[in-house]
Amino acid sequence: MKIMLQLGAVIGALAVGIGAFGAHALKASLEASGRADTFETAVKYQFYHAIAIVLVGVLLSRADAGAVKWLNWAGYAFAVGVLIFSGSLYAICFTGITKFGAVAPIGGLLLIAGWILLFLAAGKMG
Repeated sequence: MKIMLQLGAVIGALAVGIGAFGAHALKASLEASGRADTFETAVKYQFYHAIAIVLVGVLLSRADAGAVKWLNWAGYAFAVGVLIFSGSLYAICFTGITKFGAVAPIGGLLLIAGWILLFLAAGKMG
């Protein structure tokens, strides 16, 4: 529980910081490169899934043994999914190398897997 709460909090704090940095310090360069929407998508997905990880942490405090494994897998799938999905989009924005986009779907699949694992965990809860 503690790890998921802390992980969600760190990912959420980073989303706010990265989003603010993009909105202020990088605004002109993101707009000039046509990457403002890409950057915004990366920040949104990071923040949404930070909240999901915190939710997993809260649910872990109430979960029985049957659901704990599924909740942990969901939380880690969300975290790694954010790293790969949002990370690849940030890499595109910062470097202009569009080949990073090839790994974004892997992150997206992990985010989807996290939601499916959360669904399975809910089915195990009393």
